[in-house]
Amino acid sequence: MGKITGFMEYQRLTEAAEDTRERVKHYREFIFHLADQEAGIQGARCMDCGIPFCMTGCPVNNIIPDWNDLVYKQDWKQALDVLHSTNNFPEFTGRVCPAPCEAACTLNINNDPVGIKSIEHAIIDKGWEQGWVAPQPPKRKTGKKVAVIGSGPAGLACAQQLARAGHSVALFEKNDRIGGLLRYGIPDFKMEKHPIDQRMAQMRAEGVEFRTNQHVGQNVNAKNVLAEFDAVALTGGAEHPRDLPVPGRNLEGIYFAMQFLPQQNKIVAGDKVANQILATGKHVVVIGGGDTGSDCVGTSNRQGALSVTQFELLPQPPEQENKPLVWPYWPIKLRTSSSHEEGCERDWAVATKEFIGENGKVKKLKIVRVEWKDGKMIEVPGSETEIKADLVLLAMGFLGPVQTGLIEEFAVEKDARSNVKADTEGNKAYYTSVPRVFAAGDMRRGQSLVVWAIREGRQCARSVDEFLMGRSDLPR
Repeated sequence: MGKITGFMEYQRLTEAAEDTRERVKHYREFIFHLADQEAGIQGARCMDCGIPFCMTGCPVNNIIPDWNDLVYKQDWKQALDVLHSTNNFPEFTGRVCPAPCEAACTLNINNDPVGIKSIEHAIIDKGWEQGWVAPQPPKRKTGKKVAVIGSGPAGLACAQQLARAGHSVALFEKNDRIGGLLRYGIPDFKMEKHPIDQRMAQMRAEGVEFRTNQHVGQNVNAKNVLAEFDAVALTGGAEHPRDLPVPGRNLEGIYFAMQFLPQQNKIVAGDKVANQILATGKHVVVIGGGDTGSDCVGTSNRQGALSVTQFELLPQPPEQENKPLVWPYWPIKLRTSSSHEEGCERDWAVATKEFIGENGKVKKLKIVRVEWKDGKMIEVPGSETEIKADLVLLAMGFLGPVQTGLIEEFAVEKDARSNVKADTEGNKAYYTSVPRVFAAGDMRRGQSLVVWAIREGRQCARSVDEFLMGRSDLPR
């Protein structure tokens, strides 16, 4: 490494952020990437650890020590090339990835880990600013046609890799804009949408055809797609939300998170949304303690909610993990997001018993405290209470892909969790039970991270390329 003693000399530096009182007034990103010299110092903290566990902690196996060292040496162009060698879209992961690589960092055993995510963010932003991110059109066309269905991170990665291999690629998206949940799920204050538009321009120049408002299984017939293309990759999401079937569920004012969040994305994009679900002037309760719930908190605050409360069914995790026990794996610990910092009451080990309404509209929640014993949930006697709620947002995760439409028409085999069944190893990786049809991303693995979707999209592209050509030069 360029600075052998850097990890002993320098402290971890977090990215600067706009003040909470100001950022809740808008929907723009408020995290600022590190300056060149700051990123260089953070790169110097990377140890000469021998075995870079960060690379195995990263689902796309980013070559992290190499680009840390290159940033320390201020060789930004080469750092960008190394970063792009494993990750098609570091501007996505540099903004929204929870950074399992940092949990696996060797320095994290007894110190603050290297700020890998902040360095990645700085590299790709500099690459765009300097005009280094250019189209990579294929040197030759294969004459093969591939349909990629679903334009989230898995579909985008799969389509880009296949286009660079020389295939003619059509990317199908059911919505009016490309991007999947990157576009209509992640709030703009976490990731603005110009990075998606920039990649679309690059991919068009590489030969990808974008087909929006094309809902395969609804307004597009799956058999017609199979007839038109030599191979099909199913890269849709896991969009079937987990419901909360308790008394009063049919009251007005109770919505799934993914009914609420995409509407605000559309408004920010300049669209008009009839009867928009708004938190303005309301007591908001978010049920579910994950990232989607956090996004509901941040959006509700920006819409001017009177109060925001977030409940989680599981017990409150420890503030600090037992590092010797869990390293280098992803730890369960208390995580406070930027949205929580902006204002939110949080509570754990709380179950909802009933929604209480007036004139058909939700007004209160009846809740009860629970304890977990031997893996079973037990209500705490005498702990029932009520809380005001004019708007309830259900953010309790997803059960898998929507079963009607696309999956029905392709008639692919499903696994025990209702995902499209496809293995990731062997000479038929990402093959489904239907000839010429492949699957990757959340539709195959279930609800997961953007970085896992990118990995699967890349690997699926290699399998499709091998199937079409008998061999592949695409990376594994």
